[in-house]
Amino acid sequence: MSRFAHFVAIDWSGAVGSFQRGIAVAICHAGRTAPWLIAPPGRYWSRINVLTWLTSALPADTLIGFDLGPALPFTDQDAYFPGWNKSPANARALWALVENICADEPHLGATRFVDHPTASAHFRRHGGRTGAAFGTGRGRLRVTELAQQVQGLRPYSNFNLVGAAQVGKSSLTGMRLLHQLGERLPVWPFDPVGASGSAIVEIYTSLAAMAAGRPRGRTKMRDRAALNAALAAPAIDSAGVGGDGLIDDHMSDALLTAAWLRRHADCAPLWQPTSLSSTIADTEGWTFGVS
Repeated sequence: MSRFAHFVAIDWSGAVGSFQRGIAVAICHAGRTAPWLIAPPGRYWSRINVLTWLTSALPADTLIGFDLGPALPFTDQDAYFPGWNKSPANARALWALVENICADEPHLGATRFVDHPTASAHFRRHGGRTGAAFGTGRGRLRVTELAQQVQGLRPYSNFNLVGAAQVGKSSLTGMRLLHQLGERLPVWPFDPVGASGSAIVEIYTSLAAMAAGRPRGRTKMRDRAALNAALAAPAIDSAGVGGDGLIDDHMSDALLTAAWLRRHADCAPLWQPTSLSSTIADTEGWTFGVS
């Protein structure tokens, strides 16, 4: 029997605004029944609505995967923001710093943080504004992102805020959500995950797609036939979703990854990656499913 009874995958968004077309929330039960989408309170989800759902409607014993980076690179320079006297010592202090600077910004936005006079030097922003501390190429990477590369993925730095592959905005807005959740839900690996109860992990939806046989660069699925073929793959082993025709790729990412989480939640080595030290667990975190 699985340690968890339910499995949720949340495709997150860092876009500006009150409601986000890019947010999708999918859930499935233990077993192999088809995953399904949780309907938002309105036409689209807002980040605040997701926070409310997690604190008021989440089923017991649920493993929740968030497609975002819950921390910034730390290990490579022994600091998130080298040279800044406010650079936090660990991830929870980082979440608190982002929240403190952005507290008056609505919708869990994080624009004020990336525009902060000191923090901005570390980000690549729109309009050709690359901070002096950003680095080169795809920017600074966490240890888990270096491990992702070994598994055939192509991560970008959470300090990068430009381009279709950027995850920086999602990560920073996600840090505000995690801070506001407080200690109501453990966030692995920053917190221990007990023998019962719900928990949050970081996910990378492309990892689930590649496990289902989708080639790198073609992990997005926009029709139900492709999604159901991926759900039926041995690494997922799930019943397919109903209907036919087109589907939003955010929805398909969430649906497939919820089923992938169900299949791999009890794989002990995934909870004990070789390179995950206590320091990395405290500062950078780790992507569930990356060995």
